Amino acid sequence: MSERVYEVSGMTCAHCVAAVTEEVSAVPGVREVQVDLETGRVAVRGQDADEDAVRAAVLRAGYTLA
Repeated sequence: MSERVYEVSGMTCAHCVAAVTEEVSAVPGVREVQVDLETGRVAVRGQDADEDAVRAAVLRAGYTLA
């Protein structure tokens, strides 16, 4: 299993964390998502999770990758 860390801009509260977690978790290949609100970092663990799909999921949640 591999891990990638992304920086997401615009998250300010627990609702933001939940929205990003829900959308990114739905990406095929993603097994685990950890969001650190303070740093804006999102750790994605899984196998063969497409980076463009993760970016699209973050956008669907209403945020952008930095």
